[in-house]
Amino acid sequence: MVYLTRRERFNAAHKLWVESWSEAQNFEEFGKCANKNWHGHNFELFVTVKGTPDPVTGFIMNVKTLGKIIQRVLTDKLDHANLNLDVDFIPPTLQPTIENLVVVFWKELEPHLEGCTLHCIELKETENIFASYYGG
Repeated sequence: MVYLTRRERFNAAHKLWVESWSEAQNFEEFGKCANKNWHGHNFELFVTVKGTPDPVTGFIMNVKTLGKIIQRVLTDKLDHANLNLDVDFIPPTLQPTIENLVVVFWKELEPHLEGCTLHCIELKETENIFASYYGG
């Protein structure tokens, strides 16, 4: 089994907030991420597929094709968007944490891949914070 990873980038804003909590409780739990006027990140998205290389091309999947699929299905919709409000495949009731986003991204992307299997979605929010999802 061979694993192939493609990195894409997007910029987006979000806010972490629980409506039923007080402002103080939200700021206690989420800190700056509870900013009333949102806050943004320069996200890095890593998509890893797995499979057996084609005997002629040597590819599991053409990485240019993989990049175009990721862009069409995910990053074109995410880039410069408000993750709480603007993205049709992120439920408005979902807290847009990176932990939740990797699961949503998996569900959105997986049906569009052919000839390989989605292995991992990794989302890097800052240089120190990232989440990985392996399906399931």
